[in-house]
Amino acid sequence: MKSYDIGILPGDGIGPEVLREGIKVLDAVAALEGFSYKPVAYPYSGEYYLKTKELVPPPVIDEWRTLDAVLLGAIGHPDVEPGLVERSVILGLRFGLDLYINLRPIKVYAEHLCPIKGKGPADIEFVVVRENTEGLYSQIGGHLKKGTPDEVALVNGVYTWKGCERASRYAFELAVKRAAERGPGRKPQVTLVDKANAIRPHDIWTRSFAQVARDFPEVQTDHAYVDACCMWMIKNPEWFDVIVTTNLFGDIITDLGAMLQGGMGIAASGNIHPGKTSMFEPIHGSAPKHAGKNIACPLGAVGAVGMMLDFLGETEAAARVERAVADLLTSGAVPSADARSGIATSAMGDMVVERLGG
Repeated sequence: MKSYDIGILPGDGIGPEVLREGIKVLDAVAALEGFSYKPVAYPYSGEYYLKTKELVPPPVIDEWRTLDAVLLGAIGHPDVEPGLVERSVILGLRFGLDLYINLRPIKVYAEHLCPIKGKGPADIEFVVVRENTEGLYSQIGGHLKKGTPDEVALVNGVYTWKGCERASRYAFELAVKRAAERGPGRKPQVTLVDKANAIRPHDIWTRSFAQVARDFPEVQTDHAYVDACCMWMIKNPEWFDVIVTTNLFGDIITDLGAMLQGGMGIAASGNIHPGKTSMFEPIHGSAPKHAGKNIACPLGAVGAVGMMLDFLGETEAAARVERAVADLLTSGAVPSADARSGIATSAMGDMVVERLGG
């Protein structure tokens, strides 16, 4: 029996509630597929910081590297300085473990979930590959004369050839894999999204992308500036297969993508270093206004579990999880992927478990 060491970071707000349901699904599918896992719990969160003033210490990042994967609920507490704990936990994972890919599937399971008239499962099924360790999130910058009329704030965006090249290469490899899984009929395509017309240093993305493309002659390539990409995601989302983009732009367009597929409650992501410890999470925040009410949609956390299982090589387990979620949404048993569904968080987790055998 295969066994995995899984770090568990429930976090803040609705994080513990939705992650509890994700773990419920993980327990059930592990029993069905014949593998096991050892949960390794970590307390780091905004609430924990308020009690202890402790952020993530370096030895814990070293410990994370020894795990097979990490599951994160959500981080963010209204009584803590914005971004303080998020930088410690989320960026500690991304930068500390060099999780250079943020992978976001954008898939509509049922037409009634999509806010765009006439668009459904046949139209919206693409993936965003977001570079995850560079750009404007590099934490290089600061304030001068803060709090005065002469205040200056500076932030530097960092783009390396290595960072751009490896993100593009991952996107091309993913497009080839997706095409093979779909079978004949649709050529793999990768779209580069940047703003190289106005932000000239983005030319490093354009050039590194073109170099990688030469290694994949079977893949069709396209390019869009980020503003145009947002327009096309609404007007013609069926054009996209795999998008590769910068850290900041990826953060923005994947929230837009979440709305296309039915809301933040269903959206999951992987923070990935291929072949090494990686972290998986729903993309919604901690949503403190919904915390403790048992109304948050846990499907994003369940989807994160499915992504983790696929990453670990438990492909049939991952497929079971996706089929169960898809069945709930297409059948209308779960009418919406948000806190207004009328279904308790815990009950929705039970509903996923009930359908895992299908």
